[in-house]
Amino acid sequence: MAGTIKPMCIVLIAAILVAAVAPCSEAAIGGTVVSYLNPCLPYVTNKGPLGSCCSGVKGLYGAAQTTPDRQSVCSCLKSLAGSYKDVDLSKAAGLPGQCGVNIPYKISPSTDCSKVN
Repeated sequence: MAGTIKPMCIVLIAAILVAAVAPCSEAAIGGTVVSYLNPCLPYVTNKGPLGSCCSGVKGLYGAAQTTPDRQSVCSCLKSLAGSYKDVDLSKAAGLPGQCGVNIPYKISPSTDCSKVN
């Protein structure tokens, strides 16, 4: 029984994240943010190492090719940062640099995504 609690918690957290970004579908990339960043969840919630998170960060960065896509990703990240209580905001904000990706905004609940180009 104890061995099934951890996987169930992970599924629950993933479901919460999906629900949190459901309104982020204004651009094509919006619905895929969670799938790219799911490997980062243990790291930004202080429950595990960086692991394969950077491949997701780099994949998401590469997939957001247009201004609407980049603004949609920004909005989703902003929503996640503001709605998920266990996220360490400093770790979330540091992910791009940690993974060698340069994005023109800070991952934060206060980011103005309309200014992202």
